[in-house]
Amino acid sequence: MVNDKRVYLFDSTLRDGAQSQGVDFSVSDKLAIATALDRLGVDYVEGGWPGANPTDDAFFADPPHFENSRFVAFGMTRRPGRSPENDPGLSGLLNTSADAICMVGKTWDFHVDVALEIERSENVAMIADSVAHALTRKDEVMFDAEHFFDGYKSNPAFAMECLEAAHKAGARWVVLCDTNGGTLPDEVARIVATVCEKIPGSHVGIHCHNDTENAVANSLAAIRAGARQVQGTINGLGERCGNANLISLIASLMLKTDYDVGLDDAALKHLTPLSRLLDERLNQQPLRHSAYVGESAFAHKGGLHVSAVAKDPRTYEHIDPAVVGNQRHIVVSDQAGRSNILTRLAEIGIALDADDPGINKLVEQVKAREFEGFAYDGAEASFELLARRARGEVPNYFSLARFRIMDDRRWNARGELVTESEATVTLEVAGKAKMEVADGNGPVNALDTALRKALVPLYPQLKDMRLVDYKVRILTPQAGTRAVTRVMIESADSQGRRWATIGVSTNVIDASFNALHDGITWKLLQDGAEVPLEVAE
Repeated sequence: MVNDKRVYLFDSTLRDGAQSQGVDFSVSDKLAIATALDRLGVDYVEGGWPGANPTDDAFFADPPHFENSRFVAFGMTRRPGRSPENDPGLSGLLNTSADAICMVGKTWDFHVDVALEIERSENVAMIADSVAHALTRKDEVMFDAEHFFDGYKSNPAFAMECLEAAHKAGARWVVLCDTNGGTLPDEVARIVATVCEKIPGSHVGIHCHNDTENAVANSLAAIRAGARQVQGTINGLGERCGNANLISLIASLMLKTDYDVGLDDAALKHLTPLSRLLDERLNQQPLRHSAYVGESAFAHKGGLHVSAVAKDPRTYEHIDPAVVGNQRHIVVSDQAGRSNILTRLAEIGIALDADDPGINKLVEQVKAREFEGFAYDGAEASFELLARRARGEVPNYFSLARFRIMDDRRWNARGELVTESEATVTLEVAGKAKMEVADGNGPVNALDTALRKALVPLYPQLKDMRLVDYKVRILTPQAGTRAVTRVMIESADSQGRRWATIGVSTNVIDASFNALHDGITWKLLQDGAEVPLEVAE
């Protein structure tokens, strides 16, 4: 039996989000975000536009393995005057390993007349031909109707002709795009309802931009009017004012309506970590006032609010913050966090009773360290080590006696300006000192190389470990060059594991070492390494 309440989630963060000013995803960023979305369980993850840039090409050449989501490639319909079989852009789109295709085409007569300068009948044929051809290569094809709402208001008959061409050609979804974000909820509801009289809502999607701060409202209005696919991005990332915020949409649909988005309560708790993961990947401060997941979303200042919340949180909280992975924050005296800590401990295999006294100690330790600048939402490996160290479960694989970094900036014999880094590390392993020296491409690479040079002979498990990302954030910019810095390092190994660690210090090299130390330690712990009984002199 068809579930009329089923709404399918389509995430376009990796393409639409990349169009945000100041956003430049690396391949490792895209891998981490796509993996997190798949873990959450959204129906579709759009990876980007193959052929548009080297990053997207590299990502599609070696995409992550999806367990729950369908991997989608984005592109355009065929060009005017070409057959779909002979269109290079369309061929590149179909030659990817993506499970499904989403292609965009014009539905506004103004664009067809002025931008494309083609006959309107040719535009309709471009849509139908492209969808039909794509279905010979992929089992699911979607059509994004660009500027649909403007097109419908200008010429409803032509806009509908474009949609129906895609639908009749076999498109699984025809997606109505409010591309410039200028449509209001009442207009969206009316137009979507009219579309669903011609095309079943089970084949209609909605894609809204946020230029009037109505992207989420417009998306919800479209769903109420019959649309059953909703597109958006994590945290509403996107060009200009952004796209519909998929985080808010998921929470609102699951907690405020009877629609089914295919996620369970356990997935809902991952919304806050997912939101903050994106901010960490972008090396930016999370927006405190974001609905559901912001640090201030359930914050209460002293006075009547705090008193009322203490008696019954429902007085000023529309939901329990824990259901979305967030927590209550009493500004004058921090509280809560126990449920979040317990959930995160369970995820890494540490089962503790809620009354265990160690929970309170760990909560306070996390809060104290986050006050110093640590952020464990994006550094799960460092959080796991923090918890396991508190329980005495992490062997002392090695400790640092000292390190020294030297940078040499000079002109070489060919008159070229070169900068070289050299690191010297002295470690203690099993009570014995071990010193190594290494050069590197910058001080952090030199330090990492020296550490590995010292440790790989003792711990062969580290041979396949590699650093895949390195980010630095200035936490106290008002302090100038004396600022506290946060370093986040992502590592990977040949087993397909990726893990993130964090370090904080007023010295960026010291912060880097702390993150490197955690990264190496986590790898050794996961591999079951044992501290050697003896170390050769």
